[in-house]
Amino acid sequence: MDKLSALSGFVQSVNLGSFSAAAKHLGVSQPAISQQIRGLEDQLGTRLLNRTTRQLQLTEAGERYYAYARDILERLVEADRSIQSDETQMSGPLSIGLPLGFAESVLSDFLIRFKKEHPCLLLDISLSDQFVDVIQERLDVAIRMGEIRDERLIVRRLGVAQRCLVASPEYLERKGRPRHPAELPEHEYLLYKNISTGDRVPFISTLGEKLSIKINPAMIVNNSSTLRQAALAGLGISIANRWLIESYLASGELELVLPDWQYPPHPIHAVYPSNRFIPIKVRRFVDRLQDYFKEMGALD
Repeated sequence: MDKLSALSGFVQSVNLGSFSAAAKHLGVSQPAISQQIRGLEDQLGTRLLNRTTRQLQLTEAGERYYAYARDILERLVEADRSIQSDETQMSGPLSIGLPLGFAESVLSDFLIRFKKEHPCLLLDISLSDQFVDVIQERLDVAIRMGEIRDERLIVRRLGVAQRCLVASPEYLERKGRPRHPAELPEHEYLLYKNISTGDRVPFISTLGEKLSIKINPAMIVNNSSTLRQAALAGLGISIANRWLIESYLASGELELVLPDWQYPPHPIHAVYPSNRFIPIKVRRFVDRLQDYFKEMGALD
């Protein structure tokens, strides 16, 4: 058995979802792909794929083997590209996971600029404010907010975003401006669903005093853009990344709430699977993104 061809057949079958699609992609027959994968399973003494009439599904052993097999093939491709031009190295698919609200507000311009710089790249972008498993979703790189505690990932810190509480002047005129965090439970609070602190709002005063105030949410939203629109509409007080709402503060559409109390800052990271070789295009994407943040003065 040609092990390299068998690995290619296995990886492409998983990527494309069927033996026939993998065979067409590799220019071989479907029985040849099926035979290669059976040969791998016989050699390993375990099943890698559960086959049904509609789909292929990796077994637990298959998940582990797929990660290593894909890494081996990517390293071979990268070895070939290492002696080729920079343009050739910056080609092919690049799968990226981004927070939806963050991408809508900030990263659209960056993604367009990056694509123009590298027209041979196929950017495969997944946007979600939900937790996404980078390895299970087979992403090359993802941007994550908050602290990362996942030993399966390589974590590169890009910076820290300052956060604050905001509300519309109309809401504050109607409900009053809180002078101390202890007054927050009396207010309409717009809660970001995915925040790690849940229904408690942490604060640090200018003197270093720390508080954690339990609030009564009037609205719970899992998208930061929708949350900002709700605040602009006068529905209540909301958390926001400071650099995403500067224009609204300048125009007077939003107003800072409790400006003498600091909401703990928010670290932002790029993460990639630790069991995979990191291609040049991934490193270049993260380097350019960090440069973009510095250019904007977005992260401290």
